[in-house]
Amino acid sequence: MAHSFADITPPIALTPLDGRYRAQSAPLVDHLSEAALNRSRLVVETEWMIHLLDGQVIPGLRTLTDDERALLRSIPEDFGAEGIAEHAEIERETVHDVKAIEYYIKRRLAGTSLEPLAEVVHIYCTSEDVNNLSYALMIRGAVHEVWLPALEGVIEDLGELARASAEVPMLSRTHGQPATPTTLGKEMAVFAHRLRRQARRIGADEMLGKINGATGTYAAHAVAVPSADWEQVSRTFVEHLGLTWNPLTTQIESHDWQAEVYADIARAGRILHNLATDIWTYISMGYFRQRLSAQGGTGSSTMPHKVNPIRFENAEANLEVSGALLDVLGQTLVTSRLQRDLTDSTTQRNVGPALGHSLLAISNLRRGLAGLDVDPDAMVADLEGNWEVLGEAVQSVMRTLGVQGTEGMDNPYERLKDLTRGHRVTGEGMREFIESLGLPEAERERLLALSPATYTGYAAALISHLD
Repeated sequence: MAHSFADITPPIALTPLDGRYRAQSAPLVDHLSEAALNRSRLVVETEWMIHLLDGQVIPGLRTLTDDERALLRSIPEDFGAEGIAEHAEIERETVHDVKAIEYYIKRRLAGTSLEPLAEVVHIYCTSEDVNNLSYALMIRGAVHEVWLPALEGVIEDLGELARASAEVPMLSRTHGQPATPTTLGKEMAVFAHRLRRQARRIGADEMLGKINGATGTYAAHAVAVPSADWEQVSRTFVEHLGLTWNPLTTQIESHDWQAEVYADIARAGRILHNLATDIWTYISMGYFRQRLSAQGGTGSSTMPHKVNPIRFENAEANLEVSGALLDVLGQTLVTSRLQRDLTDSTTQRNVGPALGHSLLAISNLRRGLAGLDVDPDAMVADLEGNWEVLGEAVQSVMRTLGVQGTEGMDNPYERLKDLTRGHRVTGEGMREFIESLGLPEAERERLLALSPATYTGYAAALISHLD
């Protein structure tokens, strides 16, 4: 009978993010793991206690000393392997993760000057008060400290490639067919520009929070301490955490901001997906050569000549998984039955995989880009084989002359269509056609001097629009 892998210690990872691709996704563990959630809960609970006591919100209670404040803040800071195990042990008894956090903190206040104030821990809070703020802190950290810097890295890589290849002419393909030439640099700059815009948008996304009780009415707060301005206490606490205060909620913070963030990250991922498929295509056309050392190991198990574009294929697949998860998160989290249901609890635990697959894709994209060499000769050969793309230039000059009153410029589009559509046109053939048109000398010389490699318009100069 085969061994059961479920019984092996240490446990075998179920998902590739915690197994094969652990190194690339590891930076998110500090932000989006279950342990990170509990550490964020400790931050919210201890800061709430400090906020209430230092603000003298509850009549008759004293403010904290510097040492007591430091003691409270050391609790989440010291939360490591032993703390994780202890919290798990408490949760097995409480069968409630947030209540276990409360008891965990109270254990650390036992025997200190704060023991008499231990009941201030979690006072007036429903679990969702703590959870919504904890998730907001976690997601903010994951996005701003891990995911956005990774995206910025791709943008910088693309910017460098764009500038280095700004003047490398390349045949365009619209609908997969030869079209007006561009430069490789300009095409890379388009992706850098698109991604920069998304990075700015994601960096500016609001992250909301609330702390207003069991159904968002401050009912327990108002009954217990009617003298306090609880909306002001709530707002200043949420803003102290660096979040945007949401004044109107049910038991849960509505999660609309999360849906907005996930939609923006998914959109950036789809632009990255477009980049991956375009680079893959350019590699297949020979515009890029891959260095085997950068791609890693064996190219093909049976064809030794091959260097497969695996980094871009890996990125493509992981961005599809990430986008699907982000879409599900955005769709599910904006709905909660009446004042509360628990679907969001399970859903939010999948933010880590959603961002993890995106981070893995970005890592592979960067590694893939770092292993590419531009092959200008392949691009020149492609351009030389497609002189018909100058048809646009010739008919545009003829059309301009025609509207200016020059004789013999009739039906320019149709004449170029007859010459070029469905036909391979050589340089000699294109020049003979230009000579036959009876153009004024300036226009004739300008068109005769043109080649597919020089018909790139402002492409090289457009790189200047990059930040």
